Amino acid sequence: MPFGNFGNFCKKAANVVGGVLFSLLFLTFVAQVTARFGFNMPLMWTDEMVVILYVWAIMWAAAFMVPEREHVVFDLLYHYASHRVRRYMRIAGHLIIGGFSAWALPASWSYIHFMEREGTPVIGIPFMWVFLPFAMLLVSLIARGLWQIVMILRETTLTEESK
Repeated sequence: MPFGNFGNFCKKAANVVGGVLFSLLFLTFVAQVTARFGFNMPLMWTDEMVVILYVWAIMWAAAFMVPEREHVVFDLLYHYASHRVRRYMRIAGHLIIGGFSAWALPASWSYIHFMEREGTPVIGIPFMWVFLPFAMLLVSLIARGLWQIVMILRETTLTEESK
């Protein structure tokens, strides 16, 4: 872990937040099913809250919990390439993902901020708070891409120095 104890703390905190989000999602879903089928009194707010918590849980996990090696990759050509070409492919991949995320962030943030004036139909939560995890995902993709490029270049420099 590059940041030692601080990195471990951040990882644990991200996991706790993700666990809390998923637990709230599950409990809200159980309340929804119980009220609807157990008491024949559906709760309107639970439908909305389940969707909001689902969006948050998925985006949060993708942004902060799932390690890079667990994301979907297309590695058909990667395994046949030389070590040097693999480094270039990794850098290109991070530039593409991080670059598209950086390109999308201003317009996405503008829309998310614009949606602050609209509230969800039942609970009335501003849509800005519903869509905010998408901006967090974009920022994390940019930061992760930059960090990985620095680490690849550092690895390349260290490898060349050891020769």
